[in-house]
Amino acid sequence: MGSNNTNVSTVENQFVMREKTLEEYLNCPFHLAMNTLEGKWKFAILYVLLDRGTLRFKELERAIPDISTRMLVKELKHLEVKKIVARKAYATVPPKVEYSLTAIGASLQPVIASISDWGKHYSQSLAQPQ
Repeated sequence: MGSNNTNVSTVENQFVMREKTLEEYLNCPFHLAMNTLEGKWKFAILYVLLDRGTLRFKELERAIPDISTRMLVKELKHLEVKKIVARKAYATVPPKVEYSLTAIGASLQPVIASISDWGKHYSQSLAQPQ
C-alpha cells in the first residue's frame, strides 16, 4: 500500500495561537474596538442615542434604568474622548448640555442592530423547552 500523504499531521492543521507582541496588541483592530466599547453601560448609551437621537443629560439618564449619574458622566466622557459621542454645551441658565453620536458613533448602528438581533434569537432559544 502506498502512502499518498492524505494524513496531514495535527500540528500542521491546527491554528497556532501565539502571544502577540505589545505592538501587535495595541494595533489590533479588535482590541482597539473592545477597549473603546468595554463595560456594562457603553452599549446601552449607544443604543439609546441611536434610537432617540440627540438627548439632554437627564433624558439620557432616565432612558437607561439603573445607571448612576456618576457612571453616566464617566462613560459619556470616555465616549467623547474616543470621538464616538459629541457633547454640545449651551451658555444658558440653567446650563443645557446635549449628547449625540458623531459620524463614527453612528457607524456602530449595524453592530448594535446585530447584537439586538442576536439577543432576540437568544431570548427565544432560552424560552423553548429543551
